[in-house]
Amino acid sequence: MKTLTTTIALAILATCGAVQAQEWPSRPVRIMVGSSPGGGTDAMARAVADRLGPLLKQSVVVENKPGASNTLAADFTAKSTDGHTLVMGVSTAHAIAPHLLKLGYDNNKDLVPVAFVGSVPNVLVANTALPTATVGDLVKLARSKPGQLNYATSGAGSTQHIAAELFKDATGTFITHIPYRGSGPALIDLIAGQVQISFDTMPSVIGHIRNGKVKALAVAAARRNPQLPDVPTMAEAGVQGVEMSAWYGIYMPASTPKAVIERVNAEVNKVIAMPETLTRLSAIGADLTPMTPAQFKTFHDAENQRYGGLIRKKNIKLD
Repeated sequence: MKTLTTTIALAILATCGAVQAQEWPSRPVRIMVGSSPGGGTDAMARAVADRLGPLLKQSVVVENKPGASNTLAADFTAKSTDGHTLVMGVSTAHAIAPHLLKLGYDNNKDLVPVAFVGSVPNVLVANTALPTATVGDLVKLARSKPGQLNYATSGAGSTQHIAAELFKDATGTFITHIPYRGSGPALIDLIAGQVQISFDTMPSVIGHIRNGKVKALAVAAARRNPQLPDVPTMAEAGVQGVEMSAWYGIYMPASTPKAVIERVNAEVNKVIAMPETLTRLSAIGADLTPMTPAQFKTFHDAENQRYGGLIRKKNIKLD
């Protein structure tokens, strides 16, 4: 009798979960973005939102909340109680910032990884007026003017910040960090010449590279990117140990029912498998990788270990 009762109870719970997932969403869904419009995280979020809405039969809107290494949006999502707020997480907020900032939420307990989207490499770009055609030129210039060159990032603790600090360490140069509230404003100043270089993500810079507003010196990846076939890797340019990419994925509050998590995962995986999404995001250098929630959680944990170890080893601190 006890076994039968338990079986019935489990069946009821499963049915309730299925119904809950079918009834969700009952209102518009928000995808929070921790940086300003025009950056890589924003591009990823909008590409997903545009196709996710029809699948959920609800409007899906992107809301930007930049600042604090992309963690303001994560903090807002972690504390939301409406059941319809997601965040387009990025490695800056979910694998780097927890080792550099005192957060108002627990990165490993208050948010859950739901659906991985993909990753993009960082690219070393320079203002067009800077008298450098190669990474070697930049190293010589930086060594001749210690502290006089500036590099822009989307915020302290971002992948841009970590990549630049690795570059400085590998080349023995001193270049001043200028953090911004997102890639958008950082690139405006880079183009204007207020700062000289940046290690920004490919979605943020590829349009500016193509239209000649900035020049690409190297890709911080193990292989050249198909979208920039003539741009060498950092190793090919003579600098070893500077590989950096940003990754993106949907997180939701820990209180989210499992059935809803599985629904969002399934629908986001459908979105990133659509030919139009693949075309749109591969054009900005993205490598799209579907994962289950469990696989994303394993990846999240591994990335925290990797970045935490790197930050401690290199003694990277916020300015």
